[in-house]
Amino acid sequence: MPIEFDPPSTQDLTQLKKDRAATGIEMAEIFWLGGDHQWRKYTGGKEPRVMGPHMAFLGAAKMELTAEEFDRVLRRMETFGARVRPAPDGEQQP
Repeated sequence: MPIEFDPPSTQDLTQLKKDRAATGIEMAEIFWLGGDHQWRKYTGGKEPRVMGPHMAFLGAAKMELTAEEFDRVLRRMETFGARVRPAPDGEQQP
């Protein structure tokens, strides 16, 4: 299904962090980023990164679903060969 997507602005993402009273590290965990330095790339700088629909969907799922529901999605991913594991050093792998 083709979609049209309007990505969140840097202000939208900054407001989300504020509304959640979250740290940059916590926001990075929600969006599966390598750390708060990666989160900041979406919320500032000369040319902030644009958040794609897949990342926005992941973040919304992590914020909305219970841990059990989210784990169920990860198990479903495994049925078609997609496996997610924490990185050994805590940093997102390329």
